[in-house]
Amino acid sequence: MATTTVAYGKVEICQRKGTNMPKGWGVDQAGKETTNPDEVLEGGGLMPLGGSEECGGYKGYGLAMLVEIFCGILSGAEWGPNIRKWMKTDRVANLGQCFIAINPENFASGFTDRMQELMDTCRNLEPAEGESEVLVAGDPERKRMSQCDREGGIRYHPNQIAYLEDLAKELGVAPMVSA
Repeated sequence: MATTTVAYGKVEICQRKGTNMPKGWGVDQAGKETTNPDEVLEGGGLMPLGGSEECGGYKGYGLAMLVEIFCGILSGAEWGPNIRKWMKTDRVANLGQCFIAINPENFASGFTDRMQELMDTCRNLEPAEGESEVLVAGDPERKRMSQCDREGGIRYHPNQIAYLEDLAKELGVAPMVSA
């Protein structure tokens, strides 16, 4: 999960498609909100989860700080401005990770059943206006995997394919032969 409004890769996809980003995704070098992906990728940055302060962005900022502490400071890896920039390969990324293992049965019995009840309750809630259903974590990914299975693979934007073909030529990677 990104601690920003969106993951950086979604901005890169907008750039490759030649489209603007939705408002609230990023800022330019001066910290001003922008819908231009180039301005985010060339020295700007991503908005925290929730967007601006008026929309609760300080909550995303707090969550991002916890991730920095656990994955950067605690792990001895790079953090914040010390992490190498996106798409740069001039040095090792030195990205940290943090794994926490918890046995839920140490807290209360019946975790699996109680968790399933929570998921079922959420899925059965009345959807927000304009939505057809309430989803829980993992549901969008399972839907997308089913769609890919039905379609026989992942559909890519033509600009993404062109970028990857150019990168393959640059790196001397032979194209895959279709089966």
